[in-house]
Amino acid sequence: MEGRIGGWWALVTGASSGIGAEIARELAGHGAHLVLVARRESRLRELADELRRRHGIEVRVEACDLADPDELGALLERTAELSIDILVNNAGFGHYEDFVEIEWDSMRAQIEVNAVAPTRLCRHFVPPMIERGRGQVMNVASIGAYTPTPSFAVYTATKAYLRHLSEALDEELAGTGVRVICVNPGGTATEFLDHAQQVLKPHGDLLLMPAERCARIAVDKMLAGRRNVVTGWLNAIGMWLLRLLPRVTYPRLARRAMGMAVDKGSKAGE
Repeated sequence: MEGRIGGWWALVTGASSGIGAEIARELAGHGAHLVLVARRESRLRELADELRRRHGIEVRVEACDLADPDELGALLERTAELSIDILVNNAGFGHYEDFVEIEWDSMRAQIEVNAVAPTRLCRHFVPPMIERGRGQVMNVASIGAYTPTPSFAVYTATKAYLRHLSEALDEELAGTGVRVICVNPGGTATEFLDHAQQVLKPHGDLLLMPAERCARIAVDKMLAGRRNVVTGWLNAIGMWLLRLLPRVTYPRLARRAMGMAVDKGSKAGE
C-alpha cells in the first residue's frame, strides 16, 4: 500500500515495542524507509527483519539511550547522510509515584527523553525538511498533556510541553510544506505500565486501546494534515468536556480517574 510517502525516510524513536513499533509498521506499509531508534537493539533488529521481509523497504537500526545527550548527539552524526522526511518522537516514559519520592535521576531522565530529546530532534531535522519543501513531524504526547496529574507530575508536565511545542511549531511552519501533529493517546496496551510501576486494577485492561489501533489513527491523521488528535472517541470527548470545568479541579479529577484504573506497583522500570 505505497502512498505519497513511499520512498521517504522516517526516523521513529521508541520503536522497540508498543506504539512506536506499530507506527513503524504503519509507515512501512506506506512504503517509507525506516530508522528504528531505541535502547533494546535486539528487538529493533527483529522488527527490522520483519519489515524488510514484508515490505521490501530499507531499515536501519540505531541503538540509543535518549536520556544521554552524548548518545543522542552520536545518533545525529550517524544519520547525517539521510534525508529524514518523517520524524516520529514516540519514545517516552513515566514514573508513577509522588514527586518527593522519585529519585532525581529518574526525573532527569524523564525530562531528557520526553521533552529535551524531541526538541533537539525537531531542531535538527526540521530545517532540512523546510529546505526540501516537505516533511512530517509526529510528536506522541498523552491525554496527560491536558491534565496535571498527581503522582504523575513530571510525566504529564513533559507531555504538556510536547503538546504546546507541537502546536506552536506547526503554526510557525505554515506554508513551508512541513507539518507537525501531536498525538495524545489515552490508556494503551503497551509496556508503559510496567515501566511506570503501575498495576492495573481488575478488568482495567478492558479500558486499554490496542497499540495497533492507536498507531493507525496516528498515521492516518498525520497524513490527513491534522495538528492535534486524541486517540479514541471517549478520550476525545473527555478532553473536550474539560473545557467546561474550572482548571482548579483538573488535578483532583485526574487523581481520581487514575486511582480508578491503576495501583502503584512494585515493578522497577527498565
